[in-house]
Amino acid sequence: MTETLPESPRDVLALSATRFPNHDALHIPLSACQHYSSKEINLSYSELDGAIAQATEIWRQTGVSGRVALMLENRPEFFIQWLALNALGISVIPINHEMPDAEIPYYLEHGEATAVLTLGAHRDRLSNVIDALKTSIPVITQDQISTLTLGDVAEIPEVTTDSNAECALLYTSGSTGKPKGCLLNNDYFLQQGIWYQNLGGHIALREGDERLLTPLPLSHMNAMSVSTMAMFMTGGCLIQLDRFHPGTWWQSLRDSRATAVHYLGVLPAILLALPEEPLEDFSKQIRFGFGAGVNPAHHERFEKRFGFPLIEAWAMTECGAGGAIIASDEPRHVGHCCFGTPLDTVEWQLVDEQKLPVDKGTPGELRVRARGPDPQKGYFSGYLKNPEATAEAWADGWLNTGDVVVELEDGNLAFVDRRKNIIRRSGENISVLEIEAALGDHPAIKSAVATAVPDEMRGDEVALCVILNTSVEGSLEMARAIQAIALKKLVYFKAPGWILFAEALPVTAANKPKRADIKQFAKIGVGNGDAYDLRAYKTRRKPA
Repeated sequence: MTETLPESPRDVLALSATRFPNHDALHIPLSACQHYSSKEINLSYSELDGAIAQATEIWRQTGVSGRVALMLENRPEFFIQWLALNALGISVIPINHEMPDAEIPYYLEHGEATAVLTLGAHRDRLSNVIDALKTSIPVITQDQISTLTLGDVAEIPEVTTDSNAECALLYTSGSTGKPKGCLLNNDYFLQQGIWYQNLGGHIALREGDERLLTPLPLSHMNAMSVSTMAMFMTGGCLIQLDRFHPGTWWQSLRDSRATAVHYLGVLPAILLALPEEPLEDFSKQIRFGFGAGVNPAHHERFEKRFGFPLIEAWAMTECGAGGAIIASDEPRHVGHCCFGTPLDTVEWQLVDEQKLPVDKGTPGELRVRARGPDPQKGYFSGYLKNPEATAEAWADGWLNTGDVVVELEDGNLAFVDRRKNIIRRSGENISVLEIEAALGDHPAIKSAVATAVPDEMRGDEVALCVILNTSVEGSLEMARAIQAIALKKLVYFKAPGWILFAEALPVTAANKPKRADIKQFAKIGVGNGDAYDLRAYKTRRKPA
C-alpha cells in the first residue's frame, strides 16, 4: 500500500505519531515554564497527536471560519491549537505578546481575525484593546473555546486537506511603513521541513534522534516553520524555550539533552561575554547551531570556546525554503558573513540598482526563485490586501530581497548590507518608516529619521536622528520622553536605542532624507559620544 504523503503541518504530526508514537515530540525545560508549571513539560508524539485531535473536535463544534489570532507565547498550547485549527483548514495569526496595546489592533483588523485565543493573563488586556475596535472579536482562553458559536456547524463543508490552503498569516516589517501580512500556505511549511532534512553536511538530521532547542518566538517563521517542521517531519524532539535566558542557557542544553540549537547573532555575543566555566565545551553533545547574523569577530571565538559550529544561513519570511541558503558544507569562511552556496533547487543572481547582473566580487542585490516550472514553489503566496507590494517583490520574475550580497571566489555568498529601509536588530526586521510614522506627531519634533548603527551584541541598533522645533532644547530628558512615546506605540525592539539631536540633516533636491549620509552621521555621532544611549530602557514585556 502506498503511503499517503502529508499535505499540511497537521498531517506531518499525525504521520510521525504513527511512526514514532513514544518519542518525545515537544519538551519545555523547567527554566522555560516555571512561571506556569511546577515541572518540566514532555509530550510524546502520541500524546501531542491526541491533544490536537481533541482540540480539533472542540473547534469543529464552534463552526469556526476565517482566521484565528493566537497569543499563546512559546507554550505547548500554541502547537496544539495551531495544528487543531490547521486540521480544519483555518489559518492562524500569531501575535507577539510583547507588542504594546497600540500595535495589536492593526494585526487583528487587517488580518480579519474572527476570534482571539490567548492565555488568561492576556485576556483582559486584549478585551480592552478590542473594545475600541469597530468590529467585535471574541477573546477566549483555551477552556472557553467550547462556548463559542462562530458559524453554523451543519453548513460547514467537510474539510479536505489542501497543500495550497492558507496555513498562517505572519507579519513582517517591510520598507514602506506598516507590517505586511505574508500569506503562507501549507506547502510553505512542508517545504521548510523537506529542505531542512535534505541539507546534509553539518546539518545532517538523524531521523528520530535529534533534539533541537530554540529560544526564538513562535510568532516568527524560524521557530514556527523551520525548527518545528524539521523536528516534526523527522520524528525529532523540539525543545522550545520561552525566550533566551543567558544565565540558564547552558544548563537548559544539558538538562534537555539538546543535540542542536537555533540562534540569532545576539546570542553568541551575549554568551561570549559571560565568564568562562569548566563545563562549557559542548563538542560531545551539540552537533551544530543553525542561525544568522553572528558578529564576524565572534564566530571563530565561539566555535573554539564552546565546541560546536555555528552554521550561518540566509532566508526571509517571503522566500521560505524556496530560496533559503545555508553554509552547511565547507568551506564556511568563518568570520566573513558567509552564508554558503545556493542549492541546485535555487536560481539566483546579484544585480545593481538598474537590475543588471554584477561581476563576481562586486556587491549586488540578491534575487532568488525556485528552479523549475514553478518559480514560487516554497515561497509566500503574496502580501494580504497588497497586490502592488507583491508585484514589486516579484518584479521581473525574481523575488527581490533588498539584501546586498557579494559572491566570493569559490562561489559562496557573503552578506554585505541592506538596500531597503530596514534595520536588522537581533534577528528582527524593523522598518525605519514605521518608527518615523510613530513619532511624526510628537509636538517637540520638527523631523526625525531612523537608521541603523552597528551594535556588537545585536548586529544593529535603532538610532533616531531628530531635528527639534526651535522652542525645544535637546537633552537626556527630551530623548527619554521621545523614546517613551515610541515604547507606547511600538514593540520594545523597534524603539530607538540611540537618539541624536541635530540642527539639520542631509536631504535630496526633493527634500527627502539622504539615508546613506544620515546613517553615516549617526554612526559617527554614536562613536564620538554625541548621542544619548537609551538602550538600557528597551525592556521586554514579561511572559504571563
